[in-house]
Amino acid sequence: MTASALPAPILFSNDLLTGAEWNPAGTRGLLQLTADIKARPGRYASTLQGKFIALIFEKPSLRTRVTFEVGIQSMGGSVVFLDHSQARLGERESIADVARNLERWVQGIVARVYDQKVLEELAVNADIPVINALSDRFHPCQALADYFTLEEKFGSLRGFKLAYVGDGNNVCHSLIFLAARLGVHLRVATPPNYEPAAEVVAEAKRVARETRAKIELFSDPCEAVGGAQGVYTDSWTSMGFEAEEKARNAVFQPYQVNRELMAHAAPDAVFLHCLPAHRGLEVTAGVLDGRQSVVLDQSENRMYVQKAILHMLF
Repeated sequence: MTASALPAPILFSNDLLTGAEWNPAGTRGLLQLTADIKARPGRYASTLQGKFIALIFEKPSLRTRVTFEVGIQSMGGSVVFLDHSQARLGERESIADVARNLERWVQGIVARVYDQKVLEELAVNADIPVINALSDRFHPCQALADYFTLEEKFGSLRGFKLAYVGDGNNVCHSLIFLAARLGVHLRVATPPNYEPAAEVVAEAKRVARETRAKIELFSDPCEAVGGAQGVYTDSWTSMGFEAEEKARNAVFQPYQVNRELMAHAAPDAVFLHCLPAHRGLEVTAGVLDGRQSVVLDQSENRMYVQKAILHMLF
């Protein structure tokens, strides 16, 4: 499929802050565009020609930084990396001033931050695209890469059964938003008091009425994983919650993804994790490094999804 033949996305914003910026048709279109970019990267080698993109990172990164830098440069663009790991945005000068200055020099901002409100303030004060490269609330680039990986392996995602086991965190929120748009049957199993945000679930269920997606919450991981075609987990302690690590490890131990839990899934089920992973905590080495694992495919596909996002927004 050529780029000109791809369905036109319906955008509610020129930013990607949560994953709710595209309607269901636009989300499917993004995944189709991702497949075209992966198959024929040369067609998109000049998308960002002459454009400079600022990467602002408050948190450490391997996959996010490398995939954005390589992706941007492979599309003809240039990267300006701003390391804010020592001084967070807003400490030295206001976030609004940072945004207003950057828009005079660069054509887009990719930000990896602790607080979702920082992204929102950047977007309000800059008339250039702002892309969420991870926040405490959402991780849309990751979730889009996850669903693209599943679509590559299984075909249409309508009715696909995905189980997410662990913390109702930023990755979980983005999986929920996008499941609703793609018609996925998503089952989320978390301990009490660690559920995904009620407003995220409610918004996803509203969209799900159109796409026939299902968003279900469980406390029993075995029930959630039963018959699932994909089983997903993430770190029990996200960046910014390190003080809770010991307590979280105790609470989440029954939610470890191991061979016993995977046995409840469909015979051809795959295992997903956004990485970095902690072997022996949220997942055993046998599952993470085993034949069912697609974690490196997810990692590779981050770059292609992000290139599609950049192509859409620019």
